[in-house]
Amino acid sequence: MTQYNQLVCFVFILSSIVAMESYKLGKKTILKFDSEEDVGIALAKYTAHLSEKFIKEKGSFSVVLSGGSLIYTMRFLTLPPYTDFVDWSKWSIFWVDERVVPLDDKKSNYKLAFDGFLSKVPIPSNQIYAIKDNLSPEGTADDYEARLHDLVAKKILPLSEATGFPKFDLMLLGMGPDGHVASLFPNRNQKFEKKRWVTFIKDSPKPPPPRITLTFPVINSSSEIAMVITGVELANTVKAVFSNNSDLPAAHVSAEEELTWFLDKDAASKLVKIEQVFEN
Repeated sequence: MTQYNQLVCFVFILSSIVAMESYKLGKKTILKFDSEEDVGIALAKYTAHLSEKFIKEKGSFSVVLSGGSLIYTMRFLTLPPYTDFVDWSKWSIFWVDERVVPLDDKKSNYKLAFDGFLSKVPIPSNQIYAIKDNLSPEGTADDYEARLHDLVAKKILPLSEATGFPKFDLMLLGMGPDGHVASLFPNRNQKFEKKRWVTFIKDSPKPPPPRITLTFPVINSSSEIAMVITGVELANTVKAVFSNNSDLPAAHVSAEEELTWFLDKDAASKLVKIEQVFEN
């Protein structure tokens, strides 16, 4: 296959995300897929499409990662055609939260991302913004926020005109069985933080206890957010998030442009019909 034909094939792939069931209302879209693998394939297409879009618009693409099963679901981005046609040199990588452990610790979100994704794609190392792992939780949060301020000052990272908080292009999020996102947990005060860009927690209900996390004002200032949820163990939580007046952290996620939920049929199994989500 010639380089031109490969490119035509890649453009076709980007335009062909097909879900079993989908529904859109305003800035929220819910996509339901047959399997985790189908979620992963669709997520790769979606991410590559946004990469192309933002690089054309402004010459760069900022991506915020989380931990958990997300990195495994991103595996298709490390395979052709994405490895050949995504402009990885324009990507910058951040984390929505991180465990305050050494970067080579198996509990580190950085290590998880490096082993499963970053080591397999040519993103420049100076555009990967991991934590400094030799500080206290408070110091780690302060340092990460200061580095974001520096990127804003250098006009590498823009501020949202609507909120005044840093505006990332794409945030890729998972969700815990208790409905937490990032390290914003249901019964912890960090979810109420309105001023800080980055905060810390010393008593996370999920180990390890010390962590840092972006705050909701930063998360919700993102242009695009993908909530990537797979597995039957999250079905009850998905149902709870979409119930009337849910106060679970995941229910408070929004995006300036589009929030897209990627669900496999197991995670969506307690939703009778996707459109009923918007009727509640």
